[in-house]
Amino acid sequence: MDQIALLPDWLDPETLLTNLGPWAFWGAVAIIFAECGLLIGFFLPGDSLLFVVGIFIAQDFITINLWVAAGILALAAMLGNLTGYWIGAKAGQPMFDRPDSKIFKKEYVDKTHEFFDRHGNRAIVLARFVPIVRTFITAIAGVARMDFRRYFLYSAIGAVIWAAGLTLAGYFLGNIPIVSENLEAMILLIVFVSVIPIGIEYWRVRRENKAAAAEGPDDQQANPTN
Repeated sequence: MDQIALLPDWLDPETLLTNLGPWAFWGAVAIIFAECGLLIGFFLPGDSLLFVVGIFIAQDFITINLWVAAGILALAAMLGNLTGYWIGAKAGQPMFDRPDSKIFKKEYVDKTHEFFDRHGNRAIVLARFVPIVRTFITAIAGVARMDFRRYFLYSAIGAVIWAAGLTLAGYFLGNIPIVSENLEAMILLIVFVSVIPIGIEYWRVRRENKAAAAEGPDDQQANPTN
């Protein structure tokens, strides 16, 4: 199986898991947790790591039941998200409340809060498949005080679809020659396909906003304030 050229050698999932030896699976669990919940974990491999874990289970390099592995990885992803939410809720707000901050501004929190009110369910699920975004959106959800029960539910749905889904995909597809020989292309394809709904949603909202703006002057004339 070729290395993923987009990553440095020490972050290549195959190399990383091989070096961990008998601890490969639990190392993968720790990495998934860190990438999903700890802000410093944004650079860690996620999609490709899960896919390779599935391949290694199929090859018996990782000796753990496939369904147990998929469940544990999904749980690690969900717990990571909950940790990220807690970090954002507890530590994020003071950064945005600083009046002299040029990066973390209160208006960003307000806009994010509005975004989650309108698109939060889809955002939490879809962000799972977008590297870096899936790391930071958890903290942003905490800062924006997204309803926790709603966040928990859709975070769990996203964790199962993403972590369990990619692990199972690696197990059942990874040993097909055209897949194993083009792993980088497969991962890029997964990311591309997952981003399509976000693009569609963005286009739909822009179209609605333009339509609302076009109707604004007519509404004002029909309903004068004076």
